Amino acid sequence: MAAAAAVAAVMVVAVVAAAASAASPAAAGESTREFRWEVGYMTVAPLGVSQKVIAVNNQLPGPVLNVTTNWNVRVNVQNNLDEPLLLTWDGIQMRMNSWQDGVAGTNCPIPPGWNWTYQFQLKDQIGSFFYFPSLGLQRAAGGYGPITVNNRAVVPVPFAQPDGDIDVFIGDWYTKSHVELRKMLDDGKDLGIPDGILINGKGPYSYDNSLVPEGIQHETIGVEPGKTYRFRVHNVGTSTSLNFRIQNHNMRLVEAEGTYTLQQNFTNLDIHVGQSYSFLVTMDQNASTDYYIVASPRFVTDDHRWHDVTGVAILQYSNSKGKASGPLPDGPNDFYYKSYSMDQAKSIQMNTTSGAARPNPQGSFKYGSINITQTFILKNELPLRINGKRRRTINRISYSPPETPLRLADLHNLTGVYKTDFPTIFNNSTPKMASSVLNASYKGFLEIIFQNNDTDVQTYHLDGYSFFVVGMEYGEWTPDRRISYNKWAAVFRSTTQVFPGAWTAILVSLDNVGIWNLRSEKLDNWYNGQEVYVKVADPLGYNITEMIIPDNALYCGLLKNLQKPQIHQTSDKSSAHAADRWSMRILAMVC
Repeated sequence: MAAAAAVAAVMVVAVVAAAASAASPAAAGESTREFRWEVGYMTVAPLGVSQKVIAVNNQLPGPVLNVTTNWNVRVNVQNNLDEPLLLTWDGIQMRMNSWQDGVAGTNCPIPPGWNWTYQFQLKDQIGSFFYFPSLGLQRAAGGYGPITVNNRAVVPVPFAQPDGDIDVFIGDWYTKSHVELRKMLDDGKDLGIPDGILINGKGPYSYDNSLVPEGIQHETIGVEPGKTYRFRVHNVGTSTSLNFRIQNHNMRLVEAEGTYTLQQNFTNLDIHVGQSYSFLVTMDQNASTDYYIVASPRFVTDDHRWHDVTGVAILQYSNSKGKASGPLPDGPNDFYYKSYSMDQAKSIQMNTTSGAARPNPQGSFKYGSINITQTFILKNELPLRINGKRRRTINRISYSPPETPLRLADLHNLTGVYKTDFPTIFNNSTPKMASSVLNASYKGFLEIIFQNNDTDVQTYHLDGYSFFVVGMEYGEWTPDRRISYNKWAAVFRSTTQVFPGAWTAILVSLDNVGIWNLRSEKLDNWYNGQEVYVKVADPLGYNITEMIIPDNALYCGLLKNLQKPQIHQTSDKSSAHAADRWSMRILAMVC
């Protein structure tokens, strides 16, 4: 963490610049919403062991970012952690504006004690997403929260208005701190079996006294009989795929990361790390007791300890006659049906008869007839030793982040920060650590094949874009596999799973200039180098197509001397009121 400390030492908060830019007019005719968040530690014991977690406004999960298509958004972030911070917006597409992406390749981090304002306009999108801290395994300590992007009033939703909206965060959890987990990875160790699975930041309901000790606080979701609720479910864990189910209730899938789906009922669904889904659930049971909400591990070893880490919450009708008891509802048994989860995933398709962000049907974009301009075949493998360290790779490259963000280096014509020599196809070259970037052509139509030669499920996410998941099969991908692609109703999302010994193919229209992070959503793999940046260069030059660098940009690495002197906060209080008072003082000084 020496590099992080060095970065923190040279950077200051851009409060003055943020205040000045906040006065700039929003895009004509669009609404603007402003949020003020404090990110800091609080002590909780979700699994019975007291530990510091990362909270937003003293909440875990954090407050909802509730916005509407095309709105302008400003999020003022006060970093009360003891280490640098960036927040990233999983699935949110910022048009031509990777400056606000919140990852190390595009932004200098907010140093401890400092403040920064994210400013961006949403693209034409709707749906269920989440934000989280992107640096150094911080998401393993919390810091996440929901993003809901609503339809504009002129665009109808393809189902009746639900009676309520419920965010559910599921994820594996360790009682070790994220700092300790980082040290384990730095020492070449595996993180091992998690200590539990949390639901909305809380431990499991005591469904079995031998597995769940007394005193564990669990999540209870209260509902009214006969009502229908929209459950927005997000897997924000470290590395474990989870199966989600609600006892005795059908879950009608209606949306996946911004795409309205062909509606179908599930009794359970595998949700992989980084993925989000929306279900409509009708309270049609007799409420003789409460009901279990379960998130259980998938694709894990036979180690008996995995049976001890199931997440359990309670669905409670207002007229419930008693507590839930007895065995949990069974998850999928695919011992004899190895393709169960893949077939389930392939059944999720776009609802081509409804609009999403725009009034016209989603299916009017005939992606299946567009000529592919570039193909990247990206293969991951089992962990490799590189320079004596245990690392993860894509195409035998383990990404090594430079201290200067790539986008800043480009703007200032710095050479030697990174190379655009990332191999677009796997070869048996010697594995290496490098700051290597994929070059892609603006306005091109890109085919990416993820080939998983590991024994675990992988999940990949591409910032700045959604993509069509057109195919997935076991075995090695070859060009003749294209004949099996779904060329009409493939789900359009930003995160996809790749099963062990299998491939997944996606198609993406490169309409968003910038440098965008393509990464493993499994935090340990990401930390160990399983990522790459995709450079979609502006053919017309800087400040023609792409958004210009924000006035409040922070500088670090080779550009640290460009950072303007700022005034930093002296108050050690961690309250929204303190932040308000500080912002008012700065504004008074500016004016």
